[in-house]
Amino acid sequence: MAEVPHPTLLYTIKQVELVTRSHLDELVKPAGITALQYTALTVLRRRDGISSAQLARNSFVTAQSMADMVTALERRGLITRRRNPDNRRVLLLSLTEAGRDLLDTYEEAVRELEERMLSGLTPAQRRNLADYLNRCRAALSEIPPH
Repeated sequence: MAEVPHPTLLYTIKQVELVTRSHLDELVKPAGITALQYTALTVLRRRDGISSAQLARNSFVTAQSMADMVTALERRGLITRRRNPDNRRVLLLSLTEAGRDLLDTYEEAVRELEERMLSGLTPAQRRNLADYLNRCRAALSEIPPH
């Protein structure tokens, strides 16, 4: 009998991403936002004053999807847009106090979700996993997508 092939690592990574997003969507649903919106807000917490295009790249969505997301987040009062003084055509994004409060509200629950995901790993394995995933991301960042 032929051996059943194991799923590829790319498939496994995608499955982890999908189940993580599903859990995160459920977690932030009471706030009226999606996992993707939550991710965008966390990027802005780390990188205040970036453009929508930069936010899209850092949040793993298309520029068009980000444009819609920025509009929705701005309507909710979670972010603001201001003109870039160096290039008036570019709008820079920042979290509002309400955006920071929302992130603070969910910080512990998100940390618990991450802890649940990593619960079967030792501290050394967790560090190695983070290192390996960052190396994978860096390797693919050097190659433009086709």
